[in-house]
Amino acid sequence: MTLWFILALMTAAAVFAVLWPLGRPAKLDGANDIAVYRAQLAEVEADRAAARISESEAQAARTEISRRLLAAADAKPATVVPLGTPALRRRATALVALIVVPVVAAGLYTLLGSPNLPGQSFAERRATPTDQESIEQIVARVEAHLATHPDDARGWQLLAPVYMKLGRFDDAIKARENALRILGANAQRESDLGEALTAAAGGVVSPDAKGAFERALAGNPNDYRARFYLGLAAEQAGKPEEASIIWRELIAIAPPDAAWVDAVRQSLARVSGGGETAPGPTEKEIAAANQLSPEQRNQMIQGMVAKLAERLKSDGSDVEGWMRLLNSYVKLGEKEKARAAAEDARRALASDPEKLRRVNELIKGLGLEG
Repeated sequence: MTLWFILALMTAAAVFAVLWPLGRPAKLDGANDIAVYRAQLAEVEADRAAARISESEAQAARTEISRRLLAAADAKPATVVPLGTPALRRRATALVALIVVPVVAAGLYTLLGSPNLPGQSFAERRATPTDQESIEQIVARVEAHLATHPDDARGWQLLAPVYMKLGRFDDAIKARENALRILGANAQRESDLGEALTAAAGGVVSPDAKGAFERALAGNPNDYRARFYLGLAAEQAGKPEEASIIWRELIAIAPPDAAWVDAVRQSLARVSGGGETAPGPTEKEIAAANQLSPEQRNQMIQGMVAKLAERLKSDGSDVEGWMRLLNSYVKLGEKEKARAAAEDARRALASDPEKLRRVNELIKGLGLEG
């Protein structure tokens, strides 16, 4: 009842605010007109004095304005609008409308609305599950459109990820094949197709899926998704060493905040018993180096690697540092330095079997044996 009382007060205030000016008697006051005409006379004199108009033009203007001024002065100062005029009828109509509309609206809401429905917070509304049927209807409309416009690439690209979420993998393959057909191949579309083919095969990277990922990687060597699935293909083919190398390289080039790195590390642990590689120069350092010339960039990276090597001479227990140093030497193409660092790492970590195992796995993965 408190809510209804507040709503009634608000409605009454709104109605009163509208009715108050309408209920006041209208007046025709000539005082404002007199002030306007006097101002116009002053303007005419100012224009004549400045030679903007001639004397004859000024005289004509003064005559006309004076005539209007006299008419306004003769008018009654406050004439009330008589009863029965159109203005009064308009007021009566407004009064009826302002009373009838709230009453009718309240009655209809009481009959058809839900005044007793409990409130729901915004967070609760957001938590309400989306109607699955509505998604199916949207998909059906897009499918109907594509049935008559099969070359609408945007429609196929829109449907493909929805099909993947709905578990309609065969339809996702068709959508991504059509996108490739219409728009042409690129790394993103090839990876999308490979992912759909893998999902349709129950997680097995089929030959067709592997081919799609290889084409994606050829177009973009930093396609993280293609690298991951190619590692999975190697694992499924019984080549854990190859999978280990692929995933170690993937971790090495991963952005520092990449959410998928943990999944790659878990996959790497599955094939190598828990070892993983630490990256070379950080992404931040590489980004800074990219702003330099090739010579300056090479000097910068070599300087960082030299500092790391010097630090490891005094603190040989840092296994992550040794792994980072080995990766960096390999990236710089300095295999001999990498092999020498590998022997130094083995000697420094000989008393810690777990750290030694991790370094040995990396040495093997980087091809530094022998």
